[in-house]
Amino acid sequence: FSREWAAAHFSFHRPHSELAYALQAGQGGTGAILAAVQAHIITYLLFTRETESTHLERLCQVGRWEQGQALATALAEILWAAGGAGGAVVCLFTAPVTTTPRGGHRASSFTERILLFEFSEKAAAQGFISDHINCFKGKGSHGVILFLYSLLFSRTLER
Repeated sequence: FSREWAAAHFSFHRPHSELAYALQAGQGGTGAILAAVQAHIITYLLFTRETESTHLERLCQVGRWEQGQALATALAEILWAAGGAGGAVVCLFTAPVTTTPRGGHRASSFTERILLFEFSEKAAAQGFISDHINCFKGKGSHGVILFLYSLLFSRTLER
């Protein structure tokens, strides 16, 4: 992964602002993933979330906690769809690997650190993502890469 991909994470604009609902896009080719997630975030904020505000006001009155919930819901929806509505896999990182790989293989700073969490219920996957949302939106979290791996494992290599 390039430096831009490694730095990419899910980051919202300032809460309770005109762009509180919007993800901040960086450089380096992650825009397509961010756009897909953004579409699910807007759908959640406009049509799923319970609030007394009108549709457009809903988007601007999003606080930090609601941003995290919207992101968790969007990621879970996408992973669940990738899993054919029968399962989802969420990938998180462990501590950095300190061993040298055998057989002349080059170590990947990402692949060797991935832990897979499999879910057979969408609500359980969404709850897990919500509990670990900082793993996707924290600076230095490699959140977009984690989501990409989660998509690949949810979809399965066979499909």
